[in-house]
Amino acid sequence: MNAQGIGELMEGLGKAATAAAGTLALAPTAQKNAALQSAAAAIRGRSAEILAANARDLAAARAVRMSGARLERLKLDAGRIEAIAASVAEVVALPDPIGTVAAEWQRPNGLRIQRVVVPIGVIGIVYESRPNVTTDAGALCLKSGNAALLRGGSESRHSNAALHACLAAGLAAAQLPAACIQLVPTTDRAAVGYMLAGMTEYLDVIVPRGGKTLVARVQQEARVPVIGHLEGNCHVYIDRDADVRMARTIALNAKMRRTGICGAAETLLVDRACAATHLDPIVRDLLEAGCEVRGDPTVQRSDPRVRAASEDDWYTEYLDAIIAARVVDGVDAAIDHIARYGSAHTESIVTENQATAERFLQRVDSAIVLHNASTQFADGGEFGMGAEIGISTDRFHARGPVGVQQLTSYKSVVRGAGQIRP
Repeated sequence: MNAQGIGELMEGLGKAATAAAGTLALAPTAQKNAALQSAAAAIRGRSAEILAANARDLAAARAVRMSGARLERLKLDAGRIEAIAASVAEVVALPDPIGTVAAEWQRPNGLRIQRVVVPIGVIGIVYESRPNVTTDAGALCLKSGNAALLRGGSESRHSNAALHACLAAGLAAAQLPAACIQLVPTTDRAAVGYMLAGMTEYLDVIVPRGGKTLVARVQQEARVPVIGHLEGNCHVYIDRDADVRMARTIALNAKMRRTGICGAAETLLVDRACAATHLDPIVRDLLEAGCEVRGDPTVQRSDPRVRAASEDDWYTEYLDAIIAARVVDGVDAAIDHIARYGSAHTESIVTENQATAERFLQRVDSAIVLHNASTQFADGGEFGMGAEIGISTDRFHARGPVGVQQLTSYKSVVRGAGQIRP
């Protein structure tokens, strides 16, 4: 498709989304929930079709030797399809924020002011590999009254189309415009460029979901606000007062449960005061689970299979079965390490010392900080948000998992009785 064709296509999608957003902003909660319930039912009813579409994507991905981590994110099975449907259904149970009054007060002159929650408008989502983003993003935008323009990666185009068809079925069943959730129908990369730089008239915000290259491009080229994170360089710190069994369980889960998600631990920090008792078993657990460990000299001495860590390793988001490990001199050294090398995403401390835990939780400036829990809980669903459209490491508007509430803005509604300003 030539540049003119891309422009005409994207302009048409943008105009339709803007019109649909006006309708959706006024849709009652019951109507939005009906669409979501029907979409969840469609996902369950069309499981075989979705799996067949995903098989086509997987075959093409293997043919071009896609990495194991990306294949893992792309793959669907019966369990994952059920989880996708359940995630959409969970959004139904979430409170509808639209129209709620976040604050209200009265001025001495009698003016009554309310801060009323409203949708953002039209949200563009650019994503790679994970087909579940299609439904997560569509469902959250729908519940929060926003029109969604979805542009998935070419590697998941058949899976995305099959899942989008289920969302479209839900919209039709609830008599909402089909343009409330649109899937860009081309894999031409020029469509992404047009979304980023040519649709300021239609898009109110863009959310990138994918690898570092994609997110960096979106942040650099977008001419509308962006919600997202560049990297998930997450840390687990094992404190001197950590229960060793808990430390082993958390460290292994944080790294190895799913290595390709942004909440996977990429660096292990161990307090020197407990290295003699805690370091060896944790490193052994990771190695025996198939994880490559790259460590400082102390960590290397714990097991001959540990490779030497370079300076670059402390900055790296592997998204693979690799972890960097370092021994540090207490909680303050761990905090300093995270501040220098981290990406402000998710960090965890394992300790039975409440004062130490509070010091870590207060001083680590990341979107998510945890005490005695795996970094793999960095997920909107695990936060009780039904799903997430992404994780934000920004310090404005939204931070951490971005769910229904975070996809809203507000307006000030002022009621008077004839007041004028002197």
